[in-house]
Amino acid sequence: MSALNKTLQIRTSPHLTAGYSVDHIMRHVAWALLPTCGFAVFIFGLAALITLIVASLTCVLTEHVLCKQSGKISSVNDYSALVTGLLYGLTLPPGLPVWMVMVGAIIAIALGKFMFGGLGCNIFNPALVGRAFLQAAFPSAMTSWGPAMASERFSSVPSSLLAWPFQAPDYSSWADGVSSATPLALMKFEQQLTQHADLLSGMTTGSYGETCGVLILAGGTYLAIRKMLNWRIPLAIFVSAGTLSAICHYVSPELYPGAIFTLFSGGLMLGAVFMATDMVASPMTSKGVIVYGVLIGVLIVIIRNWGGLPEGVMYAILLANAASPHIDALTQPKVFGSQSKASSEGPE
Repeated sequence: MSALNKTLQIRTSPHLTAGYSVDHIMRHVAWALLPTCGFAVFIFGLAALITLIVASLTCVLTEHVLCKQSGKISSVNDYSALVTGLLYGLTLPPGLPVWMVMVGAIIAIALGKFMFGGLGCNIFNPALVGRAFLQAAFPSAMTSWGPAMASERFSSVPSSLLAWPFQAPDYSSWADGVSSATPLALMKFEQQLTQHADLLSGMTTGSYGETCGVLILAGGTYLAIRKMLNWRIPLAIFVSAGTLSAICHYVSPELYPGAIFTLFSGGLMLGAVFMATDMVASPMTSKGVIVYGVLIGVLIVIIRNWGGLPEGVMYAILLANAASPHIDALTQPKVFGSQSKASSEGPE
């Protein structure tokens, strides 16, 4: 009988693995986003469907081309570009021209992700980088809102969606929608409060991702249960933003909305659950994620209540992304068995 060929493998710690690969996690994130995307299509019709498809395909194609041009193996199979495309598409307003959607998607992958070294190296959330570029380059188009639940949303698309590049979009087909304002704008500029039932159901004007907050929370809960999302980050955002809003509302209820309005209006739910929890751009320490979440929640309320813009989720998350490495450095846990320099030197 021949001797068995055995190999002893010696490896350094850690020896335990979670068993989750990047593509496995990203695939589940995409699944968790599908209910929100589906509801956006239900509310805004073909315009939402086209925008989400174009945003996703452009992100995937951009990543594939950049990988090939740099001599790297294409990383589109890890689903990260698809997730970026879905998140980016959900941050856009109804009726945004397709060519603008494509430009922002290219910026999201090329500038927000690939320039920093690709997956695992990006400092900022790539989807928000793409949206920030569009907000700066095309502010008028990014603040023109189509109506929710339009009667012809499944039989036609707004003419602005198919506008030629570098031409002013035509919003005549959505005249009523363009003249309307989002709940945040109504509250900030006209002190008009939207009914909580409309906010909870998502039946309001706004970006595609300003839809049913219950579905967003359901997707986040699914990821948290599977340990693919750090639940401490959205919880810290909700508690800090809700508490500060409640205090402001108590002091001056005619000027500042309450906690429920703050949490379920705008992109707070989508940003807190799916964007602030970016594993690369958020802190890694247990204390750090709490500080990070509180920072985002406070910044959102400050920008909304005292800034020039009605919304502040995008800027709050990007600013917190920039502070993330410093938060990690300040919240590093004490090394086991170490002691301070003063105690180690002893009394003088």
